[in-house]
Amino acid sequence: MNLLTIEKLTKQFGGNTALNSIDLVIRPGEIHSLIGENGAGKSTLIKMITGVYQPSSGNIAWEGQTVQINSPKEAQNLGINVIHQDRQLVSYFTGLENLFLNHPYPKKKAWFGIDWKAMKREAQTLQEKWGMNLPLHLPVSAFAPAERTLLEILRTMMSESKLLILDEPTASLTDKESELLFSFIERLKLQGVAIIYISHRLEEVIRLSDRVTVLTGGKLTATLEQEQLSKELLISKMTGGQEIERKKQPQTNRKNNEALLKVRNLRTKDQTVSNVSFHLKKGEILGVYGLAGSGRTECMEAIYGLRKLESGTIWYQNQEITNASPQKSLGNGMVLIPENRHGDALIMKNTIRENMTLPILKSVTKHGIVQRNIEITKVQEEMKRFQLKAIHEDQPVSELSGGNQQKVVFAKGLLSNPDIYLCDEPTQAVDVMTRLEIHLFLKDQALQGKGIIYVSSDLHEILEVSDRVVVFSEGKTVAELDNAELQPNDILDICYRLQKEAL
Repeated sequence: MNLLTIEKLTKQFGGNTALNSIDLVIRPGEIHSLIGENGAGKSTLIKMITGVYQPSSGNIAWEGQTVQINSPKEAQNLGINVIHQDRQLVSYFTGLENLFLNHPYPKKKAWFGIDWKAMKREAQTLQEKWGMNLPLHLPVSAFAPAERTLLEILRTMMSESKLLILDEPTASLTDKESELLFSFIERLKLQGVAIIYISHRLEEVIRLSDRVTVLTGGKLTATLEQEQLSKELLISKMTGGQEIERKKQPQTNRKNNEALLKVRNLRTKDQTVSNVSFHLKKGEILGVYGLAGSGRTECMEAIYGLRKLESGTIWYQNQEITNASPQKSLGNGMVLIPENRHGDALIMKNTIRENMTLPILKSVTKHGIVQRNIEITKVQEEMKRFQLKAIHEDQPVSELSGGNQQKVVFAKGLLSNPDIYLCDEPTQAVDVMTRLEIHLFLKDQALQGKGIIYVSSDLHEILEVSDRVVVFSEGKTVAELDNAELQPNDILDICYRLQKEAL
């Protein structure tokens, strides 16, 4: 018997059809991937399965019985759980406390109070059952990204979970951390748990999936069996047969160029960055790679002025920067494209226009009044440049797909006319077409003499876009490599050798 059966499921918002007559079957114990470009309808479908949205028409059957799922709680009661791309954890709670969120805490019988010993016993039993060894006594802020994902999965296993939906689970994981997650997913499958796996990383989809369903423009394009899968076929199905431009991307213009940015012996007060030195040339894309905890993100934050320095120097166009702050950095011509676009780059309830022009309000303001015509013209130009899929410039960014939200982030940065882009995981959880568009945009900026620092957990992406690669480990820069004949193993050997020496 099928676990989940969806028939003719449709969702409309006003006059817009977000999902159109979808048929889908999920079998017990299968890994069923759901792919499509940003805006294809994946999130809408998942929200209907989990009770966030109600369908405009169509039917959902669970274990052969027609059901109406009115809330996420009702979905959980059926055994449907979802691990969102944005982790639902409280960073200053311990792993144990997070494990019991949304679950009743064991109480002591003799008097009121939480029975912590019972909690620890229950958690230990659960870890042993699923072959985990998470440091539940530590605050979640000390967890590695893969451990946070596994903690959320473990929490879903506290109740009987029959269908687990994983939304971009490896978006910020390194290859080694992803392998840890994959082995656990296989363990779930062997226990009969069905997985809906949502990812833009097609190599993972092909490797893990028993079947793959492709959505395009709110319609189901194809459901493919494992033996049919290839990257080329999946891309063709997602893009409606449209060929992705495969020509060699333009080379950047860095030869003999002067240094735009120099960083020497950088050390932050919180010690997450302990000894970082590198330089960025005009017209160059400098890749930054390192395993989890290597200090990549923290270094970008320190350069931008979000993290306090203990020692070291930063030179920008041969001028030393002291007391760095985001305001100073922006004024100097430097923008940060942060890893967490929801929390750090966008005000989700605000419109596209309000988000894009936030850093340049002075330039569109006269006598304290925003010149709306000038503002709208600038925003519409960027929407056209980035081929933003939106109804209009006053649409809230919360209504956009992840890829289009990221385009708003880049457009917002470009409006500041920067000389340097600090890009931290800029293509995280965006579709293959948007990823290519971002690569081409940054290549074009480099050709204009801009400097780009490109941080990514995807080593293949680093090698695809970068002129040089700086390797981070334990808060230090440990290698600087020219990307001429560089191979992934050249970088991984450095990372794992240093990690082994540190043990």
